[in-house]
Amino acid sequence: MPVKPQKAMVLAAGLGQRMRPLTDTMPKPMVSVAGRPLLDHVLDRLADAGVTEAVVNVHYLPDQIIAHTAGRAHPRVIISDERDQVLGTGGGVVKALPLLGHEPFFHVNSDTMWIEGVRSNLGRLAEAFDSERMDILLLMAPTASSIGYSGRGDYSMLSDGTLRKRREHQVVPFVYAGAAIISPSIFDGAPEGEFSLVRMFDKANEQDRLFGLRLDGVWMHVGTPDAVAAAEEALLESAA
Repeated sequence: MPVKPQKAMVLAAGLGQRMRPLTDTMPKPMVSVAGRPLLDHVLDRLADAGVTEAVVNVHYLPDQIIAHTAGRAHPRVIISDERDQVLGTGGGVVKALPLLGHEPFFHVNSDTMWIEGVRSNLGRLAEAFDSERMDILLLMAPTASSIGYSGRGDYSMLSDGTLRKRREHQVVPFVYAGAAIISPSIFDGAPEGEFSLVRMFDKANEQDRLFGLRLDGVWMHVGTPDAVAAAEEALLESAA
């Protein structure tokens, strides 16, 4: 019987350089899409999935995020303050591990958005996560139907969910949608300081413990000011 993660880590420490000029005066997670900050969209999804505590890391213009999340109860937000250091996506998790505990946790980028299909994608992730076979389960979006994404994809996916990383000149059909469940044990022996979370994905992949789940719905990559408008348009259409 899968156990739903009670805790989550939300990556909110990035500089958001591709989102300028919006991020000249605010951190990217505070950029508004359809009347709400990106960060709130993510925290709402986590609350719906039963998460009670979300660790949010901050670095760039951190006080805006700290003030914005201070009164939130569902989930309760714990700040992991990285304003004096650059830790990268992997180092940020290592710093937050004491707050996250020993059980698998949700890991979500603060700028990821999607329109749900029939069922909650975070709920589907929790049901599909099998700690005996997996260290990391990634939510994977089909590149063809994603909004605001024009890259070559990240992985191909076998029928059992096993992921195969894209080789240099390859084009693959799935892109990481910025939401995952991660077992903290994968960070045993992780380096100190700054490193990318991709290193942990690769480690799990080498051990055949990296899996993917196809997103049900439409994923939106909100990386640039133009992508904000595209995401708002998609949200309006889906609500119509």
